[in-house]
Amino acid sequence: MLTKTEKQFSILFVIIVLFELITGSTENLKMVHYLAKPAIVISLIILFIRTSQSLAKPIKNLTLLALGFSLLGDILLMFVAKSEHYFTLGLVAFLTAHIMYVLAFLKDRNKGKSPYGFIALLLVYAACLFNFLKDGLGEMLIPVIVYMIIILAMATSAFLRKGNVNILSYGLVFLGAIFFMASDSILALNKFYKPLPWSNISIMVTYAMAQYLIVIGILKLKEK
Repeated sequence: MLTKTEKQFSILFVIIVLFELITGSTENLKMVHYLAKPAIVISLIILFIRTSQSLAKPIKNLTLLALGFSLLGDILLMFVAKSEHYFTLGLVAFLTAHIMYVLAFLKDRNKGKSPYGFIALLLVYAACLFNFLKDGLGEMLIPVIVYMIIILAMATSAFLRKGNVNILSYGLVFLGAIFFMASDSILALNKFYKPLPWSNISIMVTYAMAQYLIVIGILKLKEK
C-alpha cells in the first residue's frame, strides 16, 4: 500500500487542496489563490521526482511532461477572466498533458486485452455529454471534439494496462483517469451548457484526485 513518504505526502496534499478551495472561494484571498492552485501539481512533481528513481526512464519522463503541461494549464486557466484566449491555451496545455499520459500508459499496455467494449462505453458517455454541450460550443466545436477524443484515449490507455502491471498500480491509474474525465466533464458543462452549483469545488476536487491517483499509481509500478 502507501509508503511512509506517500502517507505523509497525502496529508500534505489534502491540506494544499483545502487551501486552494478556501482561497479560490474567498474574494479577499484571490491573490493567494495564484499560489495555492499551482501548488497542487507542483507538490506532485516534487514527490514524483524524489521517489521515482527506479521507474523506467521513458515512463518517468512522460509523467513529468504530463505534470508539467498540467501545471501550465492550471496557470493559464487562472487568467480566463482577462481573456478567453487563456482558456484556449489552457485547453492546448491539458490536451498535451493527456497525450503524455497516453504515451506513458501505453508503455505498460497489455497487448492481449481488447479495448473495443470499453471504447463503446466511452463513446456512449461522450455522445450523451456532447448532446448537452453542442449548442453552446460555437467556434470551440472542433477544439472540444478533439479534446474529448484525446481524454477518451487517455482513459482507454489506462484501461489497457490491466493484467500487465500490478493490481494496485492499475486500479489507481484507471480510477485517476475516470476522475480526470469527471473533472473535465463538469468543467465543460459549466462553461458550455449552464453554470453548475459548487462547480469550482467539484472540478478542483476531482482534478486533484485524478492527478494524485495517477501519480501514486505510476509510482506503484516499483512494487511487484
